[in-house]
Amino acid sequence: MDELWQFWNELSDKMLVGGTALAVVLALLLFVVMFLLFRRRGARADLAEPDLRIDLTFLPDHGPPSDGPRLEYYGTPVRLVVLVLAPAGRHSPIPAAEELPELIDSLVPGLWAVVEAHRPVVRCWPFQLSTQGFAHAFFKHVQLPGDRGKGTPWSAVSGRFETGTRQLLAGIVCVADRPNSLSQITVAHVGQWLDVLRVRNQGEAT
Repeated sequence: MDELWQFWNELSDKMLVGGTALAVVLALLLFVVMFLLFRRRGARADLAEPDLRIDLTFLPDHGPPSDGPRLEYYGTPVRLVVLVLAPAGRHSPIPAAEELPELIDSLVPGLWAVVEAHRPVVRCWPFQLSTQGFAHAFFKHVQLPGDRGKGTPWSAVSGRFETGTRQLLAGIVCVADRPNSLSQITVAHVGQWLDVLRVRNQGEAT
C-alpha cells in the first residue's frame, strides 16, 4: 500500500508541474483503478479455502479391534478412521468440543463409544450450504484408494443428520479386515444412516 501511495504522489507532482488538467484527471482514474485492483487481490487472499485434505495413507489400514464396541458398515465389521462434522447452513455454528459426544450419538446411537475406542481423526469443517455440496467436498478431500474404494477394505459414507432442531452434515471413512465392494455412498435421508451403520456390543447377536 505504501508503494501505491508513493507512485500516486510522484505522478501527481509531475502532472501538476505540467499544468495539464486532463492529465491530472487521467492520473486520478489510474490511481482509482489500481487501488480497486489492490483491494480485490487482498480480498481473494482472505477468501482462500482452508486445507481440508485428510491423507488416508498415514492412518490405520487394518480392521476393528477385537474388543470394545463393534461398528458395522452394512453388516461388515469396520474400524472408524475418519469422522468429519459440519453445520448445515450459512448461519449455523461449528460444533464445540463439549457437544461432540451428544451430536455423534445422535448420528448413530453408540457411535461416541466407537470414537473413544477406535480413536479416528475427528474434524469440524466450516458451514456447508447443501448435502450434495458437502458430499462432493468430503469425497474430494478424503479420497479412498483406487476407484472410490471398490475392491479395497476402505468405505465411506456422507450425508445430513439431525439432532433436535439442528441440522448437521457428517462424513465417515471406515476400513475392514479384507477387500469388499462397499465403496462410498451419500445417504438419501436421515433415516438411512441406521441402515448403513450400526453399533453393537462385542458378542451381541446379529
